[in-house]
Amino acid sequence: MVRIGLFLAFLVVPVLEIWLLIQIGSVIGGWQTVGLLLADSVLGAWLVRREGRRAWAALQNALQSGRMPERELADGGVIVAGGALLLTPGFITDIAGFFLILPFTRPLARRGLTWFLGRRVRAMAARSPYGPLLNQPGPERPGNVVPGQVLDGDDFAER
Repeated sequence: MVRIGLFLAFLVVPVLEIWLLIQIGSVIGGWQTVGLLLADSVLGAWLVRREGRRAWAALQNALQSGRMPERELADGGVIVAGGALLLTPGFITDIAGFFLILPFTRPLARRGLTWFLGRRVRAMAARSPYGPLLNQPGPERPGNVVPGQVLDGDDFAER
């Protein structure tokens, strides 16, 4: 399912980008459209650099204080993804890139990405041969390992 979505994204997004560039170019002119794309790129590069430095400083502060830098690492990943989208020429990818980079929209993107990746990891874990070890025990799955249960070699031999 993910492969089909990626295939469609790599097929549909460039077509939409070209169509939008033609539409904007017909309204404001070709050179103005190119100038707008260049200004968009310069602004995006400056913003990626600024937010990347802030994320790096926050990551260092979290590590120095001895806490796990979950939010800071997620912010760094979202900023890198936004920067990659800003490198792609076109207005649709630039809008998505700015959404990932701007400090007031990044928390929404981070929450959405966390939700999506959490679902993917749980689905992959359930399909793995070790899925029963990762799931919560329940009455419908009597063979599951109870959290905190100490297993010995005989427990693994029975499985």
